[in-house]
Amino acid sequence: MALPQTKEDVTEARLSTMQMPQGAGWANALRENALSRLRAVGLPDRRDEYWKYTRPDTLVQAQGPQAALFATQEEDELFGGVERLQIVFVDGVFDAEASDDLSGENVKIERLAEVCETDIHWAKDLYGVLETNGQTPVARPLATLNTAMATDGVMIHATGKVSKAIHLVYHHKSTSSDAILHHLIKLEEGADLTILESGPAAARFNKVMEVEIADNARFHHVRKQGRDHERVAVTHIFARLGRESAFKSFTLTANGVMTRNECVIELTGDDAVAHVAGAAVGDGDFHHDDTVFITHDAERCESRQVFKKVLRNGATGVFQGKILVKAGAQKTDGYQISQSLLLDGDSQFLAKPELEIYADDVICSHGSTSGAIDEEGLFYMRARGIPESTATDLLTLAFLAEAVQEVEDEGLREDINSRLSGWLERRRG
Repeated sequence: MALPQTKEDVTEARLSTMQMPQGAGWANALRENALSRLRAVGLPDRRDEYWKYTRPDTLVQAQGPQAALFATQEEDELFGGVERLQIVFVDGVFDAEASDDLSGENVKIERLAEVCETDIHWAKDLYGVLETNGQTPVARPLATLNTAMATDGVMIHATGKVSKAIHLVYHHKSTSSDAILHHLIKLEEGADLTILESGPAAARFNKVMEVEIADNARFHHVRKQGRDHERVAVTHIFARLGRESAFKSFTLTANGVMTRNECVIELTGDDAVAHVAGAAVGDGDFHHDDTVFITHDAERCESRQVFKKVLRNGATGVFQGKILVKAGAQKTDGYQISQSLLLDGDSQFLAKPELEIYADDVICSHGSTSGAIDEEGLFYMRARGIPESTATDLLTLAFLAEAVQEVEDEGLREDINSRLSGWLERRRG
């Protein structure tokens, strides 16, 4: 089927401003393959089913948007109490001076830009593989663009329990920066790794993270998106889980004129567990989209999708989540919840929850609600002398608690709640 002319024009205009990085033969071949796949489907527009709630214009236009910088460039440190190794990117460019030594026990860390210059590397068999798998049944062309054009990223190979978390820090220092990063993470059998992410990254940011989790391995991921409000971003996580493995990811989002986070997970080994959660708070010209697709292709696997959004002053929240249970994936336990709290009558929440089940011995559920502050709860608290603004904040934090609870580290949970409380306090009245 021929690509519509409008899509072809937009795609070629975007590609005309970019230059594919060159490296070893295997890297060039994978990038060329991704470029061919992109030209076959084209960049997204509003007529695509999974983009009908989110305008992709700023993500696909040839010239990236401008984004004003935050008044202070000091990093709002969420992970101060966590022992970690920091890897810093400034507008998508690796900053060696600001980064820690890229070495640690049971882990090897390398840069994509350097790995793609070598002839033999484990990345050769994994780069773009999970991204390609994630294109079916739903095309994700911005991820394909990333695979073709990513200039840098990190390659992380964990062979055991990694004692220090790896913190990817993204600084934004140019109002016109347009960054594309691709991270590749491989956990061997029994490995345990924590990845932290924070920072606005760039005026326009496109990121892909591919995560291969072997049998009995555990992957933890916590990220904070915020600060520079005018930025636009699209992020993708593609993960594949082996037997008795675990994947847990939580995202805290505050600010950002347009953010779309996609997560595509395959549970391919029996007794695997995948949890994806997010808490978003938005004010004004804030558009936040979580799009999740989890495939159960093994027995006795568990998945959870827990997303909560607090919206005010015309902010928009989007959730598109799907659980696909393939034939033979018996004893599946799939749970999905997406809820919004609208603090005024101008904001909106758009949701598309889906279940597709081809096994007959499963427990799967989904729910989606949108509403205002609980008036009875507010009356009860005010009757006991609590000011209305404080009571509203307490009820809001209680609403977000189910998502925040997905973070295993108690100290991080407390810090996240503190920052959510601060955001609410700054916007009282």
